[in-house]
Amino acid sequence: MGADVPHTKFTHWLLETLREKSIARASRNVQLPELKDPELLLSGGADYNDMCAGCHLKPGVTESDFSLGLYPAPPDLTKPGSGDPQQRVRRQFWIIKHGIKASGMPAWGPTHDDGRIWAMVAFLQKLPDLTPQQYQIITARDEEDSGHH
Repeated sequence: MGADVPHTKFTHWLLETLREKSIARASRNVQLPELKDPELLLSGGADYNDMCAGCHLKPGVTESDFSLGLYPAPPDLTKPGSGDPQQRVRRQFWIIKHGIKASGMPAWGPTHDDGRIWAMVAFLQKLPDLTPQQYQIITARDEEDSGHH
């Protein structure tokens, strides 16, 4: 049960397969909004920095105390995703909204409306292309927004 001892290969495969198939099924009907609004990028970036970067990393960072200590390890979202881009976006929205049991990924849906979650998803589409300097600029919050999360 300890998070410092990995599952057997079969158990890991089974859990990963069940999780991915479940998320694909649950997210397949998520309706995609337009995500190119620069305001979405800015608000989603600030939220990502405050709520996600500790586990899912920032550009130029390869590990954190959280990313090393969680099992299963959280995905490094600074790296490009694979597969169908629209399904990847649906999946990201669903995971942020509903979380994943026993993984450390919280469900942000109870405290964040869909617009705010879509802003984080919009930011995730740009994250793999950002330099550390661009990331710093995009994720900065105004003083009046500092208590936003």
